[in-house]
Amino acid sequence: MNPRINQTMTTPTVIDIAPQVKPLSLRAKLARNPEWFTAGLIVVMCIIVGAINPRFFQLATLFDLLHSATTVSLFALGTLVVLASGGIDVSFTAIGALTMYGITKAVFAWWPDEPFALILITGALGGIVLGLINGVLVHRLKAPSLIVTIGTQYLYRGILLTFIGTTFFMNIPHSMDRFGRIPLFFYQTADGLRAVLPVSVLALLVAAVVTWWLLNRTMMGRGVYAMGGSLAIAERLGYNLRAIHLFVFGYTGMLAGIAGILHVANNRLANPFDLVGSELDVIAAVILGGARITGGTGTVVGTLLGVVLVTLINNVLILVGVPSTWQKVIIGAFILLAGTLFALQRKA
Repeated sequence: MNPRINQTMTTPTVIDIAPQVKPLSLRAKLARNPEWFTAGLIVVMCIIVGAINPRFFQLATLFDLLHSATTVSLFALGTLVVLASGGIDVSFTAIGALTMYGITKAVFAWWPDEPFALILITGALGGIVLGLINGVLVHRLKAPSLIVTIGTQYLYRGILLTFIGTTFFMNIPHSMDRFGRIPLFFYQTADGLRAVLPVSVLALLVAAVVTWWLLNRTMMGRGVYAMGGSLAIAERLGYNLRAIHLFVFGYTGMLAGIAGILHVANNRLANPFDLVGSELDVIAAVILGGARITGGTGTVVGTLLGVVLVTLINNVLILVGVPSTWQKVIIGAFILLAGTLFALQRKA
């Protein structure tokens, strides 16, 4: 027999060896992209609230939401990095409170005319130092980060309340007061009110871009996701776990310090009891954005969508007559739905 004919008869065709790829079902698509589910919830909520109260669709409402979400978003971006690495941090509000109150009080006492840029840098550096303490303890003790950061949360808050102060501080540095009054955009509403978009929103935009770049375009970001997927495998792949721990908690501390300074500038008030209790809202926002509590997943876009959803629940539902006591119920129900999606993701 002709060898060429025999080869033609026995060689499988592309159709024979190519597997048949079935299109993904809607359930599988949602499971693999949970942020779309969050976006859908946001759209549904906006439609319902807007239908009940048309005033919701005013530009002033968007400005108010962005103002409310700035601090939470900075906290959430740091929490995303920690969750992606397989850890969890609940000390970020204590870091933000300690830096904002301590630095504000110190600057007003010693240098009230200090430029705002230096105050912001000081807050970021203070946050980094406190975050690095978390990172060192987690790596050295080999203890769960939740346990370590619960301890440092009480430590930082105790230092603030015992040694720095417990009273409201309204005499903030002049540059912080001026920065808080700078509008990025404003307009007059139909009611004659002045709707203002604060310039601090730019800090949120920069933080979101930097966080996305670090997680998706650097070796450190790959190490964060690898460590969140499997600590042992990440170590075998050659990633420096100590460096990753220090980066993760130091970066989270930096964002917390910046958030604290911006919080004082926007509200023109330093309150040592501010930010207390917002940890669960922040973690809920990141989880609703698609990050798994076990690590290895999470996106910046999903996290910001989660913040939008939580902010809508906490600030907008009152417009349609939903009591504030129902806010936590709704957030809890949404988290359970997100958990269901994660279960579907494992099966998809």
